[in-house]
Amino acid sequence: MTDVPRITCNDGVTIPQLGFGVFQIPPDDTAPAVRTALDTGYRHIDTAQMYRNEQGVGQAIAESGVRREDVFVTTKLDNDQHGYEAAMAALDASLQRLGTDYVDLFLIHWPRAAADRYVETWTAFEKLRADGRARSIGVSNFTSAHLDRLAAETATVPAVNQVELHPQLQQPQLREYHRSHGIATEAWSPIAQGGVLDDRTVRALADKYGKTPAQLVLRWHLQLGNIVFPKSVTPSRISENFDVFDFELAADDMAAIGALDEGRRIGPDPDTLS
Repeated sequence: MTDVPRITCNDGVTIPQLGFGVFQIPPDDTAPAVRTALDTGYRHIDTAQMYRNEQGVGQAIAESGVRREDVFVTTKLDNDQHGYEAAMAALDASLQRLGTDYVDLFLIHWPRAAADRYVETWTAFEKLRADGRARSIGVSNFTSAHLDRLAAETATVPAVNQVELHPQLQQPQLREYHRSHGIATEAWSPIAQGGVLDDRTVRALADKYGKTPAQLVLRWHLQLGNIVFPKSVTPSRISENFDVFDFELAADDMAAIGALDEGRRIGPDPDTLS
């Protein structure tokens, strides 16, 4: 089985750098897809309360024969569960759906800055970590301003920040902020929901390395140091996305992909999502 590199977070917890995402996978399709991923060798599963498929993730892990402690499970707080008591109860509900007594990583899914409760919510996350119900805690879709406020008003630096990140939206300033503050970068929508796969540069480099465009872009993420989790329900694609450890992009090819940045989002802006 391929030995997936692991990233050591600022709390000492290690996380597999390549995982499997279940965003937009229907609940009834989630368990088979996750079982296929686990059979392929993935040991990092990324879900969220908002996805409504945590139960399928838990079912797949329970039926897989893989020990719970060998699977890194992430879930994320739903947007309507901000606040101390709500966040505490929300994770308890997730644990019941997942069929486990802890998650490896719990994230605030969106800051919802207009509601102005993410600092209060983060204090609940600190308690959940102290209680052992979440081994690590982090955030998702936070900007440097949101992170600065957490640093000023709480005692815990997030282990990770999961953000939209792909060749057309590379967020170099935010990634540098993460690096300088010891926060791991996770990339959601790593291939821009397929939007970068027809790019001329990506296709030419994929041909050069004898890989698919998706494999090329995933390899680019890994070499940048991003934690990445592609999503698919197709067994051949799930396997293909895992086959990214037998080649390495040259520096000039990394730079060529770096030149594709257009600052183009395909998802919401964290500063305006309410």
